[in-house]
Amino acid sequence: MATVATPMKKLLNDPANIVKESLAGLAAAHGDLVRYDAEAQILVRATPADKVALISGGGSGHEPMHGGFVGPGMLDAACPGEVFTSPVPEQMLAATKAVDAGKGVVHIVKNYTGDVMNFKLAAEDAEDEGIQVESVLIDDDVAVQDSLYTAGRRGVGATVLAEKIAGAAAERGDDLAAVAGLARQVNEKSRSYGVALSSCTPPASGTPIFDLPEGEMEVGIGIHGEPGRERRPLGSASEIAELMLEAVLSDLKPAEGASVLPFVNGMGGTPQLELYLLYGEIEQRLRERGLRPERRLVGSYITSLEMAGASLTLLELDDELTTLWDAPVHTPALHWGA
Repeated sequence: MATVATPMKKLLNDPANIVKESLAGLAAAHGDLVRYDAEAQILVRATPADKVALISGGGSGHEPMHGGFVGPGMLDAACPGEVFTSPVPEQMLAATKAVDAGKGVVHIVKNYTGDVMNFKLAAEDAEDEGIQVESVLIDDDVAVQDSLYTAGRRGVGATVLAEKIAGAAAERGDDLAAVAGLARQVNEKSRSYGVALSSCTPPASGTPIFDLPEGEMEVGIGIHGEPGRERRPLGSASEIAELMLEAVLSDLKPAEGASVLPFVNGMGGTPQLELYLLYGEIEQRLRERGLRPERRLVGSYITSLEMAGASLTLLELDDELTTLWDAPVHTPALHWGA
């Protein structure tokens, strides 16, 4: 029997305008924190700050990353591309110039070919205009060494942790080299692994990226809806927690008794009910292995449209990273402290 395509059901006007209209809506909802420059298609911190600036960017469809992390304690600007498409160098240059306070700018770049190339071009142009730029590459995914989108490991969950910790360092007055160094340290001390229970449907195409039969899961996924390392029978939350932990711990190799920050991230279509259940399984297993979850983050912070599934990022902490994690942050998606 022929397969009948299910019509796409999304809250849309024209799919070609979804990113621009969403960015305008974000700025309308959080005008105290972010400003939307429609001409450059960038989001900028509403109140400029006299410090080292941080910007990041990437394809849309991963909300709240990155626009949801613009504000005091994290990013100064975000450059959103079209859905699952890298922003262009002109956006990145405009963002760099908009937030430079004369103390330099850190580019936090996920290891996807388009992002790497376009941020590199923007950094070169910015430096030609007298702006100091430090680029930090995030490549924490242990699932796939090379993929459709990248050479080497993909940048996933550690991006949020690096933005928070480096953002706190910039807020306290650290210089350009120190802020970039802390972002690199977070990347070096983090590993991630993801599992999908469904595909997702980009608005422009109206069809799922891949077919995942009933009773199966895709393990080792990326954040652009691309298939993962392999397909397996759907496991229980307990089995998935063990699979994720084994993947990240075998690569990270944290010190015995280390303090860690587990970040359980939803891919867009998984309810908090299930994410907290999964987190409980992960924390229990970390403690059984002699590791100490001192901080944690649970929620949908790097999504893949409406994909069902989750990822685990594990960061090995030290005293300075913990202090910077605890520092105040006020963005649309993360908010604690003063």
